[in-house]
Amino acid sequence: MKRVSQLTALAMALGLACASSWAADMTQAITFHQLMQKNGIAIDTRPSAFYNGWPQSANGPSGHEPSALNLSASWLDAMSDEQIEAWIQQHHLSANTPVALYGSETAIQAVKNRLEKAGLNPVSTLTDALQDPARLQRLAHFEQLVYPQWLHELQQGNAVAAKPAGDWKVIEAAWGAPKRYLISHIPGAGYIDTNEVESEPLWNKVPDADLKAMLARHGLRHDTTVILYGRDVYAAARVAQILLYAGVKDVRLLDGGWQSWSDAGLPVERGMPAKVKPAPDFGVTIPAQPQLMIDTQQARGLLHRQDASLVSIRSWPEFIGATSGYSYIKPKGEIAGARWGHAGSDSTHMEDFHNPDGTMRSADDIAAMWKQWNILPDQQIAFYCGTGWRASETFMYARAMGWQNVSVYDGGWYEWSSDPKNPVARGERGPQSSL
Repeated sequence: MKRVSQLTALAMALGLACASSWAADMTQAITFHQLMQKNGIAIDTRPSAFYNGWPQSANGPSGHEPSALNLSASWLDAMSDEQIEAWIQQHHLSANTPVALYGSETAIQAVKNRLEKAGLNPVSTLTDALQDPARLQRLAHFEQLVYPQWLHELQQGNAVAAKPAGDWKVIEAAWGAPKRYLISHIPGAGYIDTNEVESEPLWNKVPDADLKAMLARHGLRHDTTVILYGRDVYAAARVAQILLYAGVKDVRLLDGGWQSWSDAGLPVERGMPAKVKPAPDFGVTIPAQPQLMIDTQQARGLLHRQDASLVSIRSWPEFIGATSGYSYIKPKGEIAGARWGHAGSDSTHMEDFHNPDGTMRSADDIAAMWKQWNILPDQQIAFYCGTGWRASETFMYARAMGWQNVSVYDGGWYEWSSDPKNPVARGERGPQSSL
């Protein structure tokens, strides 16, 4: 009997150990329904392209779990511990917030390690992630922000999601001669100098007749899908926004620009762009979408309205008048009554809209940032900056987000400040100043 008792005790001990191990595993695994019951937050550890809505496989799910945050494992090497902590605070997470990750096992583990190091513990795995297509959310027009592997597959003639309906072209956009383009560029890409679409003295859009000639010269019609990228994302966005104004129906950006292609290790080529057969006819009257570009009088009409926002995409020092942001723009200040839409640390950066890898920040984050300044999706929105580049980037993001009534105030601060009759604001102020 004593022997039986020892075996029984051993079995019971093993059973308790297994039960304890099972309980520990259960704290690390949770379903979406259980997470919602706990008022928890799901975190998508995949690259932003898949979070936004691009399927990872031909018949794979599209989008992310409801209200999920995006913290891609691919960003971690670029994020310090302080930046991880700032990300946690920015999204109002605390040590008591139930958090569940989904993605590949490797990605989950990498993100889990960093979050737990920052004080979130325990961090669970979402066991049924992406299994219910009906509940998934996505960027309204995710196809307008393409990612490198998609473009590479398109170039190889392989089947891809959201394939262009007809002819398509890849074009690099930058200011001036194609110096860096000549050294290395995406295979088959053309080149557009931004001087072809904007000109001095105010760097506004060129006249429509010149725009028409430029489009013909590059072989572009209204039904050509144009995929743009730049060493600076906002250079490509400036060209993209003007092409949409002209009437090109399908204009897309390579999310993250040239850097994303380079980071992906995809093929490159060097040398001059291939000769392009001019397009004999654009196919529609230019501009086909004049509402996408507004002038100073129209911009003035958007001020101090609840149903409209004139949105400054300039750094905070520019917005309060500490600097003009440009060597060639002397006046400092801001359009009185404009709402601050964020930008970056100075006139050449857009960190407020970017993930650590330079891709577009999540739509939820951007919308929340704008809401603080009474910039809302059902308003008539016009973005501006100094001369149009940064404003065009946010225009393209808002368009991808599904915001319907958006435009760019082409003249921006440069044109507004050139007329002393236009009201100007300076100094620290908050959202109430624009009401």
